[in-house]
Amino acid sequence: MPDKEPALKFWMMTPEEVAAAYNSDLKHGLSSEQAAASLEKYGPNQLQEAPSRSPLAVFFDQFKSFLIWVLIGAAIVSGFLGEWVDALAIIAIVILNAVLGFVQEFRAEKSLAALKKMAAPMARVIRDGELKQVPAREIVPGDLLELEAGDHVAADARVVYHTTNFAVHEAALTGESTPVFKTGAVLEGEDIPLADRANLVYAGTSVSSGKARAMVVATGMSTELGQIARMIQEISLETTPLQRKLEQFGRWIVYLCFGLVGLIFLLEWLRGGELVQIFLTAVSLAVAAIPEGLPAVVTIALALGVQRMVKRHALIRKLPSVETLGAATVICSDKTGTLTRNEMTVKAVYADGRLFTVSGIGYQPEGEFLLDDRPVRPAEFPGLLRTLTCGTLCNSARLAENQGRYRIVGDPTEGALLTLAAKAGLSLEELEKAEPLVEEIPFDSERKMMTMLRKSGHGFVAYVKGAPDILLKNCSRIFEGGQERPITPQDLDRLLQVNDSLARQALRVLGCAYRKFSSFPEKLEATAIEKELVFAGLVAMIDPPRPEVIKAIADCKRAGIKPVMITGDHKVTAVAIARELGMLDEGALALSGEEFDSLKPEEYREKVDKIQVYARVSPEHKLRIVRAWKDRGEVVAMTGDGVNDAPAVKEADIGVAMGITGTDVTKEVSDMVVTDDNFASIVAAVEEGRAIYDNIKKFVHYLLSCNLAEIMVMFTASLLGWPVPLLPIQILWVNLVTDSFPALGLGFDPPDPEIMSRPPRQPGEPIIDRRRAGLMSIQGIFMAACALVAFSYVLFVENEGIERARTAAFIVLSVSQLFHAFNCRSQMKSVFELGLFSNLKLVYAFLVSLSLQLSVVYVPSFQKIFKTQNLTLFDWGLVVVLSSLSLWGMEIVKWLNKKLRFYRVY
Repeated sequence: MPDKEPALKFWMMTPEEVAAAYNSDLKHGLSSEQAAASLEKYGPNQLQEAPSRSPLAVFFDQFKSFLIWVLIGAAIVSGFLGEWVDALAIIAIVILNAVLGFVQEFRAEKSLAALKKMAAPMARVIRDGELKQVPAREIVPGDLLELEAGDHVAADARVVYHTTNFAVHEAALTGESTPVFKTGAVLEGEDIPLADRANLVYAGTSVSSGKARAMVVATGMSTELGQIARMIQEISLETTPLQRKLEQFGRWIVYLCFGLVGLIFLLEWLRGGELVQIFLTAVSLAVAAIPEGLPAVVTIALALGVQRMVKRHALIRKLPSVETLGAATVICSDKTGTLTRNEMTVKAVYADGRLFTVSGIGYQPEGEFLLDDRPVRPAEFPGLLRTLTCGTLCNSARLAENQGRYRIVGDPTEGALLTLAAKAGLSLEELEKAEPLVEEIPFDSERKMMTMLRKSGHGFVAYVKGAPDILLKNCSRIFEGGQERPITPQDLDRLLQVNDSLARQALRVLGCAYRKFSSFPEKLEATAIEKELVFAGLVAMIDPPRPEVIKAIADCKRAGIKPVMITGDHKVTAVAIARELGMLDEGALALSGEEFDSLKPEEYREKVDKIQVYARVSPEHKLRIVRAWKDRGEVVAMTGDGVNDAPAVKEADIGVAMGITGTDVTKEVSDMVVTDDNFASIVAAVEEGRAIYDNIKKFVHYLLSCNLAEIMVMFTASLLGWPVPLLPIQILWVNLVTDSFPALGLGFDPPDPEIMSRPPRQPGEPIIDRRRAGLMSIQGIFMAACALVAFSYVLFVENEGIERARTAAFIVLSVSQLFHAFNCRSQMKSVFELGLFSNLKLVYAFLVSLSLQLSVVYVPSFQKIFKTQNLTLFDWGLVVVLSSLSLWGMEIVKWLNKKLRFYRVY
C-alpha cells in the first residue's frame, strides 16, 4: 500500500484544494466507481499485521540458552553410558525450566490486533451525493466522512465543515489529555506538530462533541496510526542484561569444564589408567562442573519476584524484565496521571481585588479558602461567591460520589470548578433549581468562551467563562465589594497582570463573568449575548503532582537514576511541574517538540544527558529520546499510556504501560504494567528489581561455590591418585536437589535497607566479579577440603571401604553446602547480625534438604541407587564438625574484614 505523499501539507490546503487532489467533491463526495478504483489503488483501510509467534515457537525459544544445550548434551552422554537415572534427572530439569519460562512469557504479540480494535468497524460517508454507511476497511482517500459525538474516526481526514463545538479526544494518539477543538480554517506553517494540526482528525481518535464533515486524506498504514504500527513492527526485541550474562556465564562454565576434563583425562592417561575408567572420571567431573539447577532456580526466582511485584502495583509481563528493572539508569515518564494525579484542581481564585488560595487535591470537595495564609469563610466575600456561582452555572459536568470517592462526569476543567464550589458549600442542584438552564452557546476555539443562559426570577442571566484576555475585552463592568461598577483601564491592567502572574506558574486560568437581561434576549448568538459583561473573577487550576512522587523522585536521584519527563503538554506547564517535583537538576534543560526538531543529531547527542523535560513531542521524538539514551549505554525505562507511546515503550529496555489509562496497544508491547498508574510504583519496582538481582547473585554465588567444591574434590583426588570420592549420581543429587532448595531460599532474602542508596550497576558488570570470584574460590576449596578429610579418614584411617568413605564425603559435602547457604546471604554482615530467622524460607529449605540427604543414606531403596551405607556415631560426629566449619570459618572471615576491610562485596 503506498504511503501518503509527504509533500502534501493538508493543514495548509483549503478544503477545495484537498478535494481537487483526490478528484472529489465537497458536497457529493466520491462516486461509487471512484471509490472502487481508489480501493484498488490504495488498498483496504486496515493495518497490516506482522506474523505473530505460535505457542510452539514460544516454547522452543526456551531452549535457546547455551547452558540448556550443555545440559541436554550431558543427559545424552549419561544415557550413552547407561546412567539412565542421571539422564532422566537432567532432562526433567530442562523441561521444568522450559515450562516455567513458557508459562510466564507466553504473551502473543497482539500490538496490531489491539490497534485494529481502535478502528471503527463502520463509518458514515457521503457517496454519490447520499449519506451511506460502509465498512471502515472500504474507506478511501477522497471520501467525505460524516462525524458526530461518539463516533470513532475511521481514517486521517481534513475538516471541511464543522459546528462550533466540534472537538475530538486525541489523548491516545498525541497525549493531549483534554478534547481538542477543531477548525476548518487553513493553518500557516509547514512544521506544525501533530497535536496542533487543528483542521485534521486522525484514525483511532473519537469525537467528543459537535458534528463535522471531513475529507479522507490517508488510510490504512498511511495514517498516523499506521506510521506508529510500522514503527512497532520495525523495532527488534533485544535480550535483557541477565539473559546476556547467563549466556556468557554458561559458555565460561562449559569452557572451564572442558579444560578441566581434558586436563584430568590427560593426567590419568599418562598414569596408565584404563580408558573407560578415565572417561567415567571425566564425566563425573563434567557433571560436577555444570550447575544443572541454575536455569530452573533463576526462572523460579524471577517468577517469585513477579508475585512480589504484584503487591507493589507492578505486573510483569516478560520474566527477565524483573531483573532488568534493577539495572535501570534512566526513567522516562509521561506527566499526566503518572507524575500528576490527572485531576484538575483549582489552586487560586482572584476576586474582590484579592487573591485567595485553595487547599485540597483532586475532586474530593475537601479544602479551605485562604487569604494571606489564613482560613476565611467564602460567604464573607461577595465577589468570591459570584465567581464560584458563574463557574458552577456555566458548566456541563457533574460531580459523582461513590462510597466517599468523587469522580467527574464530563470535562476535567469544569469538574474542577464544581469541586471548588462544593468546598465553599455551594450546591449545583440548588443553584440549578433556582436558575434553570434555558440555552447554551458551546465553547468555540475561535471565541474561546462558553455561555449558559439561565432563568433567574423574572429575568435571565447569561453566565460566561473563557480565556481571560478575550473575556475582558467583552466586559464593561466589574463586580467588587458586593456591587457593580464600570471597569477602568487600571482594572484591566491589574487583572491582566494577575492573569500573567498565575499563567507563569503553569496554572490554567479562566475568567468568569455574567450579564443580566430583563427579558428574553432577541438573538441567541454569541455576538449578541457575550458583550457588555460584568467581570466577576479569575480561577487558576492545575493537574497537581502526586504527593508520593516527590519522594519517589528523591529516591531515584539517591539511587543514581535520572528521571526524565516526556509530555504532550505545554513546556511552561511541564517545567513548573518538574520544579515542584524536584526533578530538575542544576543546569538542566527543557525542550519543546519544535526545539527538538531544530537540533542537529550531533547537537542532541551532546545535550541529551542535560535535558530532563520534553514537551509537545511526537511518537518519533519519543523513539529518538529512548535510542539516544541507549546509545550512551544507559538502561532505559519508558512509561506510556497512549498509542503514541507504544513504539518508544517497545524500544526501551523496560517498557512500562499504565494499567488504568493505558491503551491495549501499549500494554501489549510493554514489559511491565503499573496497575495504579503511579510513578512511585515504578520506583518501587526498580527497588524490587535490585533486590531480585542481589538475590540472583547470592544464589549464583552459592551454586558456583558449591560446584567448585565438587570440582576440587574430584580434581584433587585424581591428582593424588585416589579412587573417585563421589559418583556422578551423587554429584547430580547434590546439584539438583540438595543445593536447589537453599538456592531458592536465598531468592526470598529480604532486600538490603540501603539498596536504593547505591548507584545503578553497570550494564556490563558481570554477575560474578573478581572479588566475589576470589571469595567463592576460598569457600569452595574449604568445603572440598572438609569433604576430602572425611573421605580419606574413613578410607585410609578407619579402612572401612570405598562405599562408606564415599558416603562420608557425600554427606560432609552436602551438609557443609547447606550451612554455606547462610554465608551467602551477605558478604559483609554476620548471619547473627542479619538474624538467623529473618529468612524463614531459607531455614525451611535447610531442613528439607537435610531430611532428603538423610533419606538417601538411610532408606534402603535409595542406598541401592546412590551406593551409600549407614555411618557410625563417630562418623556422624566427624560429619557435623567438618560440615559446620564452612559456616564458622566464614563468620571469622567477616569479623576480620570488619576490622581490616580487605574486601567489599554487596
